[in-house]
Amino acid sequence: MFLKPKKFKYKKIQKQKKVPKFDFRASDLKFGTLGLKAVSFGRINAKQIEAARQAISRKIKRKGKIWIRIFPHKSVTLKPNEARMGKGKGSVKYWATSVKAGTVLFEVCGISEDLGSSALKTGGAKLPVKTLIFK
Repeated sequence: MFLKPKKFKYKKIQKQKKVPKFDFRASDLKFGTLGLKAVSFGRINAKQIEAARQAISRKIKRKGKIWIRIFPHKSVTLKPNEARMGKGKGSVKYWATSVKAGTVLFEVCGISEDLGSSALKTGGAKLPVKTLIFK
């Protein structure tokens, strides 16, 4: 199952007007020894987070520990194709999060450095933003 909030006050939210370019608060490691950091900004949905997590866990053969530092808390709505104008906002299609440059996406520990960096590289390939592996 994909990530989504258990409870939310409003199911449909407004779009953010402007995404800041860089995030200074979430740019350091908190739990692990190696991390995967976003270099560009963009929107990552729950399926992409899950695909990256599965790729990382397969590569490290379920040894060590993985931390996911982002959570998809924004709903993205879409109207069906060829729908006429009006008639309200579309239904929720998927859940996503806006990621700024510098945000730590994943952290790993308990494995060797070369195995961890190769695992994070394969996980970063599943994401729509440019990533960087750091200590």
